[in-house]
Amino acid sequence: MTTPIEDYAVLSNCRSAALVSRGGSVDWLCLPRYDSGSMFGALLGDESHGAWSLRPSDPDATATRHYDGDTFVLVTRWETPTGVAEVHDAMPVDEGVEALVRRVVGISGEVDFVSEVRLRFDYARAVPWVRQIGAGGEHAVLAVAGPDAVVLRGPRLIAVDTAHRALWTTVAGENVDSVLSWGPSWREPPAPIDVDATLKRTSEWWTAWAARVAASGEHAELVTRSLLVLRALTHAETGGIVAAATTSLPEAFGGGRNWDYRYVWLRDAALTLTAYIEHGFLEAAHRWRTWLLRAIAGDPADVQIMYGIAGERDLPERELTSLPGYDGASPVRIGNGAVDQYQADVIGEVMVALDAARRAGVTETSFSWGLQRALLTQSVQWFDRADNGIWEMRGDPHFFTHSRAMVWAAFDRGIRAVEENGLDGDVETWRTLRDRVRSDIDAHGVHAGGWFTQHYDTDEVDASLLILPQVGFCAYDDPRMLATVARMEQTLMPDGWLLRYRTTGVDGLAGDEHPFLACSFWLVGQYAHSGRRDDAVALMRRLTAVANDIGLLSEEYDPRDRRQAGNTPQALSHLALVLAADALEATAAR
Repeated sequence: MTTPIEDYAVLSNCRSAALVSRGGSVDWLCLPRYDSGSMFGALLGDESHGAWSLRPSDPDATATRHYDGDTFVLVTRWETPTGVAEVHDAMPVDEGVEALVRRVVGISGEVDFVSEVRLRFDYARAVPWVRQIGAGGEHAVLAVAGPDAVVLRGPRLIAVDTAHRALWTTVAGENVDSVLSWGPSWREPPAPIDVDATLKRTSEWWTAWAARVAASGEHAELVTRSLLVLRALTHAETGGIVAAATTSLPEAFGGGRNWDYRYVWLRDAALTLTAYIEHGFLEAAHRWRTWLLRAIAGDPADVQIMYGIAGERDLPERELTSLPGYDGASPVRIGNGAVDQYQADVIGEVMVALDAARRAGVTETSFSWGLQRALLTQSVQWFDRADNGIWEMRGDPHFFTHSRAMVWAAFDRGIRAVEENGLDGDVETWRTLRDRVRSDIDAHGVHAGGWFTQHYDTDEVDASLLILPQVGFCAYDDPRMLATVARMEQTLMPDGWLLRYRTTGVDGLAGDEHPFLACSFWLVGQYAHSGRRDDAVALMRRLTAVANDIGLLSEEYDPRDRRQAGNTPQALSHLALVLAADALEATAAR
């Protein structure tokens, strides 16, 4: 039976991530990076595609779980007729240690446990050679295939068909540790680690990071968890912020809208940066700006909408046959074809985020400002070019109203940098084009009924239009925005949840999708800032109620079957939650 997406918890070492089911199975793990080939791929198939189950042998054992405070140390408490035990799962944050630790802690009585491991490297395309290597009383197996090697230390594992299994009894007061460590296959196997010290350092690291979060109000706990998720998706060494920890979880169950989100979208990363800055994490702005400078160095005409974690440009989209897909939703994809699209809003998103960093006190350098000038020069050259829009439409390009507004925002932030911060630039050209694009939207992006349209050739609306007041293009209570929201409520909210747009062919894809959680969070902010506070509060409570038991959100939500959908955990959903909570706090005294 397929595990619901909301039943997964995430572990992270800020270099990669693992997904652990409520039933104690690690069904997704890619090492050493988020975008490496999976060694546990049951998330997109079944246990034969790689999984590590660790749980009581009693099939009727009951489980509850929580994170250990503000960390990504997952504690699953198992209760059986004979006793109680916990499993503490963590990925050590220590630099150079690519590992997964699973500690069984006896609480009371005794509990029989079974650990069953199926390693399948490279998206289940490689079954490794496995041999025992333990010595001096240590039990360990070494698994090797291609460039990957894994050592699993812990209770003695015995080969059973294509799996390895260990059985033991945990008694009160006893710890039983299992540690999976990854390393390149051409080197010596990874050395053992001190589990006590590693778990302590990992817990203290996350706790110290979270202690800097200033959050208050009804949703403070979820804001803190969401910022932690954003940190968990930010690579510790490169500074790249991936959109999600997974690939190919379906937007529509059984359908083909399955995409790889383990890369750095400039837009999503820029929005994440804004959330970081709002909550005082200015060093994140420094790190991401440095990442940006590396990633897009070269000819500004070659700027992409997305990059690999270290700034890689080549992300070809391929379909895998080795994984059948989540509950049969195929194809499973790695890479992302949207890398070749032109999305006119992206430079605007970057300029808005870097403007926020500058205003928050991040010092501008000649190099960083030179980059922004070059981006604006490219925006000048591409000014009259139609695009694929924020939602990566695979149909024909259009002049999307949101994209045009973000072109306005790019020039606006450039002008502000010169006029308010004494930087240099072609202000007259930027001002001319900023005013021209505003007039262009007024003439072609507003329907006779008074609302902003998705693009210049339609009367449809699009949830991305909620960004317009956020970047200052218009006021939240601008009559056009109020009319746009009214139109969204009429056409994009059949179940009380906001769709991105109506999938009527403009995206060039078959099938449908579920409401996109970030969009509904944007609507919370719109309600709050336009005098509809009761509606904002009600929608926020409905949205936060769909977070799972440990505060995680995926990309979309199926309100009819009450299921999360799409890749998880989704950075855009969590950062939108943060900004919605901020909007509620900012308008509380009005």
